[in-house]
Amino acid sequence: MTHADWLRAVAQHQSVAHGAGHDHVPGSPHLRHAALHSRVVTACRSVVADVLRERGSCRVLEIGAGHGVFTDHLAALGAEVWVTEMSRASVDVLRSRFSGYERVHVVHDEDGTGVARGPEVDVVLYISVLHHIPDYLGAVTAVLDRVAPGGAFVSFQDPLWYPRRSRTSLLADRGAYLLWRLTRGNLRRGVASMVRRARGAYDLNNPSDTVEYHVVRDGVDEQALMAVLEPRFATVDLHRYWSTQARWLQWLGERIAPANTFGVVATGGRP
Repeated sequence: MTHADWLRAVAQHQSVAHGAGHDHVPGSPHLRHAALHSRVVTACRSVVADVLRERGSCRVLEIGAGHGVFTDHLAALGAEVWVTEMSRASVDVLRSRFSGYERVHVVHDEDGTGVARGPEVDVVLYISVLHHIPDYLGAVTAVLDRVAPGGAFVSFQDPLWYPRRSRTSLLADRGAYLLWRLTRGNLRRGVASMVRRARGAYDLNNPSDTVEYHVVRDGVDEQALMAVLEPRFATVDLHRYWSTQARWLQWLGERIAPANTFGVVATGGRP
């Protein structure tokens, strides 16, 4: 699966499925579970509020904003926000939702990486996005050139790199995924997806194999991401946690399951 193949497939799937009326919540733990949602909101609001206190204004680049759930919080703080989406359908939703907000600018980002040219910003946000991007390290490296000195980088809700995780962590993660599929009435889809992943035979016509690109290259390498960020920021904090779709499995996993997901907050951008 080449990058170009992936790009065309993802753009097609998202344009069909992610328009008005699409509900991101059931398959998005950071939207579905209050504790996870609060974790992301708190991190975003904290870095933006810090910039606002220091400078009196804050310019935010939110990459892959979906339907703007987190954009609302940024705009409420008084930040000027550029939100990007590769899905034309999602762009239409965002433009309608924020039509009355002069400080929210919606950008159609055709390759989904957010590295297209634009203004210098104080904060970059990737919320549940990096695992969709084939060359996520290259995308982050490029977009950091747009971060002003003293700025920040926030990314949350990406799967930890599989080869570094324990067998227990991987089994708990996959078991929770299949149980969630069972409660949704589409266990067969989940099993078929896992079989294709085990065989390395991906179907460009199936959103499970294209949109969730992390399965192609074993998650997101959190240490490699830290290595990109550390030379550029004074402080880089890694947050590991448990995340899954089903509510009761989230409650149970938070208490007994090993971490399978991570977030990064980097502050004090260097010139």
